[in-house]
Amino acid sequence: DLKWLKHKIELGADYVVTQMFFDNKKYFDFVEAARAMDINVPIIPGVKPIAIKKHLHLLPQVFRIDIPQDLIDAVEACKNNKEVRQVGIEWAIEQSKELKAAGVPVLHYYSMGKSTNIQAIAEGVF
Repeated sequence: DLKWLKHKIELGADYVVTQMFFDNKKYFDFVEAARAMDINVPIIPGVKPIAIKKHLHLLPQVFRIDIPQDLIDAVEACKNNKEVRQVGIEWAIEQSKELKAAGVPVLHYYSMGKSTNIQAIAEGVF
């Protein structure tokens, strides 16, 4: 809720880290809405690579997020979690490159215990 976020900023928050998302348009729309409410602190995007098939159902359920159909289809086509990990890394690399090109202040990665995935993403992005 942007009203609550604005209140946090008024109380002294210096920046915002978003919930994980898989569709950059959601981030760009959120930033636009925040700026329209005069929220002008840096808004850091939270990127989470899909690591296992179970994430397709678990992440939306727990975090109330949407996963784009293209990503769902790519993960469902995988034969095992090694392939899922690679799809997740590749998606996060492309997502990160687009965010960087748009001038985001910094990227935040949700590793959930899979730091080697983040290392692979960083190698593909930076």
